[in-house]
Amino acid sequence: MLRNQDGEGQILSNVVLSQIAEHAAYGGVVPEIAARAHAEVIDHIIEQAMEEADVRFDHLDAIAAAAGPGLIGGVIVGLTTAKALALALNKPLIAVNHLEAHALTPRLTDQVAFPYLLLLASGGHTQLVAVRGLDDYVRLGTTIDDAIGEAFDKVSKMLGLGYPGGPAVEAQAMSGDAARFAFPRPMQGRPEPNFSLSGLKTAVRLEAERLAPLAAKDIRDICASFQAAVVDMVVDRTRVGLRRFRDVAGTAPTALVIAGGVAANLAIRRGLQRLGAEAGLRIVMPPPALCTDNGAMIAWAGAERLAAGITDGLDTSPRARWPLDPNAPGSGKGGPGREGVGKGAKA
Repeated sequence: MLRNQDGEGQILSNVVLSQIAEHAAYGGVVPEIAARAHAEVIDHIIEQAMEEADVRFDHLDAIAAAAGPGLIGGVIVGLTTAKALALALNKPLIAVNHLEAHALTPRLTDQVAFPYLLLLASGGHTQLVAVRGLDDYVRLGTTIDDAIGEAFDKVSKMLGLGYPGGPAVEAQAMSGDAARFAFPRPMQGRPEPNFSLSGLKTAVRLEAERLAPLAAKDIRDICASFQAAVVDMVVDRTRVGLRRFRDVAGTAPTALVIAGGVAANLAIRRGLQRLGAEAGLRIVMPPPALCTDNGAMIAWAGAERLAAGITDGLDTSPRARWPLDPNAPGSGKGGPGREGVGKGAKA
């Protein structure tokens, strides 16, 4: 990753090795398998990335690695490797919060200026955040139960569509009738910009049980109706978040940014684009490959922190929980703070 003095970045290499095949049979990520796979491949991934970038180790300015939040086994492998490189090369270490990496990605792809509103939506996280500056985040709303990506995974599992659930449900929804089932729109109209997915998920399960055995058309229509409910909820909750933004930032946002794996969903993207047009607000959605967890976003967050003179010691600990806004109610303590727990398995 290169970052020039004007704040523009250039990705020299972004190697991602998915572990989906290893976990698909279990319907989700198995922590022990994920950690072992990280340890087995990380040296090869680093070697491949350096070859693609055509950069020597002694030319690096710093070593950045995700230090959390997430499944602790994989985090330990990555951070320990980064520490070893930093020590051997006598380079600064930058321990990156991977949620901050998502938050800063639009500054890499679109040079978005602070402050902006972030919708972070993935398998483990759903929250609206006022991004006021580097290391300056205010959580406006969060999920009170499931994350959006987690709900997609569970609906997919109910319908026998496999893992990961997001792409599978979206593919079925494309040819389904979104008006067939009147699924609830959780939290719609509430004054606080929080999310809830458990009631919607239960409604899908009850409908699927009522119709069993499901025909192919039933599955398509359930997926389309579920996805439409999610889109309506996301748009409504984000609209409320926009109203709250000025209270914590003192100004209007420069943009509405959507990041995380769920940001790859085209229906959700279209819904937020409509909201942006309604609000006269710029909508920034990084390319799908940079929405899911990836090395480039960690490198960019490291470059941003290095430019601000922020580095970390070799005694930095990996963190399974690490909220962007440590002052948010319940952060890291379950309930509304469960956002501190990440999901995923990429090396």
